[in-house]
Amino acid sequence: MNYEDYKELCSVIDYHMDRYYNQDLPEISDYEYDQLMIKLKAIEKEHPEWITPDSPSQKIGGTTKREAGVKITHNVPMLSIEDVFTHEDVIAWVNKVLALHADAKFSVEQKIDGLSMTLRYKGDNGKMRLDVAETRGDGIVGEDVTANALVIPSVQKYLDLPYEYLELRGEVYMSHEDFNRFNEIQEENGKKTAANPRNLAAGTLRQLDPAITRERGLDMFVFNIQDGPSDLMQSHDEGLNTIASKGVATVYHRLCSNADEVIAAIEDIGQMRGELPYDIDGAVVKVDQVDYRSDFPAGSKYSAGHIAYKYPPEEKAVFMQSIEETVGRTGKLGFIGHVYDNETGKPARLCGTNVSRVTLHNQDYINEMKIGIGGVYLLKKSGDIIPKLVGLVMEPFQIYQASTHCPVCGSTLVREEDTADIRCINLSCPAQCTRAISYFASRSCMDIAGLGETLVDALVKGGYLSNYADIYHLYEHRDELVEAGIIGKEKNTDKVLAAIEKSKGNDAVKLLAALGIRNVGVSTAKELIKSFGSIRALMEASEETLVGIQDIGATTAHDIVEFFSNESNRAIIDDLEKSGVNMVKEEAGNASDKLSGLTFVITGTLPTLSRSEAQALIENNGGKVSSSVSKKTSYLLMGEAAGSKADKAQALGIPTLSEDDIRKMLE
Repeated sequence: MNYEDYKELCSVIDYHMDRYYNQDLPEISDYEYDQLMIKLKAIEKEHPEWITPDSPSQKIGGTTKREAGVKITHNVPMLSIEDVFTHEDVIAWVNKVLALHADAKFSVEQKIDGLSMTLRYKGDNGKMRLDVAETRGDGIVGEDVTANALVIPSVQKYLDLPYEYLELRGEVYMSHEDFNRFNEIQEENGKKTAANPRNLAAGTLRQLDPAITRERGLDMFVFNIQDGPSDLMQSHDEGLNTIASKGVATVYHRLCSNADEVIAAIEDIGQMRGELPYDIDGAVVKVDQVDYRSDFPAGSKYSAGHIAYKYPPEEKAVFMQSIEETVGRTGKLGFIGHVYDNETGKPARLCGTNVSRVTLHNQDYINEMKIGIGGVYLLKKSGDIIPKLVGLVMEPFQIYQASTHCPVCGSTLVREEDTADIRCINLSCPAQCTRAISYFASRSCMDIAGLGETLVDALVKGGYLSNYADIYHLYEHRDELVEAGIIGKEKNTDKVLAAIEKSKGNDAVKLLAALGIRNVGVSTAKELIKSFGSIRALMEASEETLVGIQDIGATTAHDIVEFFSNESNRAIIDDLEKSGVNMVKEEAGNASDKLSGLTFVITGTLPTLSRSEAQALIENNGGKVSSSVSKKTSYLLMGEAAGSKADKAQALGIPTLSEDDIRKMLE
């Protein structure tokens, strides 16, 4: 390879480092990234004169962000761990350590796939109090995310330890359950889903609002004592056990004495991968005696006395036995491939688990991969968790084609324009009934307290609800519901029925957002009701009329017309209206047009107004609120901890306002 090719490889790796560390949007797998780094290191070993300080091999990770707080310099640099990819490499490293220190021991640990965070504790009246939590950033400077760390259940605010200072390093992660819950909500609201738990965990920890961090759900395992008293800094294993006895969640670790035991521990952790409620991307091997670690440096980028074994991706050839169509609770048609190991005829064994089902995404994916019954495909677990087809071994006789009618209710299926999604748009379809009704009753929509998804599901199964208009007929079954105890006894049942009655008076914006029309969230609903005044008027609008409304594009206009042209949907609207549910615009008190033509972005914590209250204040006076700063922004309404939006506004020359300033504009 010549120098130009080397620089091009550096550029490619830099690009993917930025996507992974700074944008939390990787485009390639960890394995593919590792292969690029292996290639780079091999070239630099052959041409050490080409290495510069900004080579990817010399950099620790990402740049520092300010979304969740201020920059902070680490007391102890947060370095990476050098990767190895074969058992032979692990054995050679362990024997190298034992050759110098025959009494050395090794801690073998799960390598959690998340993002690193350091916790600094200080002495406080005989105990220790969390003083600062910081992300890795570039390894030298990170972000102060203390407020967000305090809402993570596994992060202890106080430790019952008598020391003056203690610094712990760990990995923040998101469980599969919380990740799936987030994506279900995003899909339900027509928003972009997260690619994987690691990316979502990174974005969640950097949120400005700790309430969002708490709601999404994060956890943390401590894997190292970075700094502290000598009695915790001699044996790594004993140190972890000590802090674990005080309530600190520590990473799974096993103490080993030789290479055979280390390899056995690595293999055992590998077998755990498919059964863990969180992702791991390898196993870490550390010299247990902390004082010995400095004898085994790995360069300025890596922690001394550590290596990380990366598991190779497992692949199996599988036979496509059958394809099952499913309908999600938002009406989207899904495809499940039923497969078996092409050699054994049994479920494929990958990462310690049996795999017999694989998601086939959509018809475009099926066409691209040439998927059909009788075909043979390469299967692997993406991120060691999600089964995924990655290659074609033998073509099927025929590529599978989706049905034209819903497999659950028999309604005609509709393919959305310019997308690969096929949907059942019958809101009474049993497959989407529970989710549609739960969304209708949720806080951001009709805000019916007590009517959550669990209760809705019970009412659907009991035959009381088949669509969200049926909510307003539940009072007709009041005595029956009390007797059955589905909602509860008299008090709880009457409480939910009262919340349902109260919701009839909501503004039409809430009702329109609650209908679950594709691409019509709360902000779009506001614009539509503002323009048409009522849902009845909107129902008769043409696509041509709709695209003339601010922020309504051709796709959204088509979705609206298609929804209201469905006879089942119109019947539900009629039922809602007969039940007394409000369908017209609510006239806001003290409304004006003083902010007409102005676009605001809100950031930080305001003295007296919540984010939603500030938005309502602006919109009730004719202004518009946007989520991001651009050249079209008129003002940035800014509170404390404003973050990166303030920097961008300053760079674009956009004026900023305080809460007092905007109140004066409205006097």
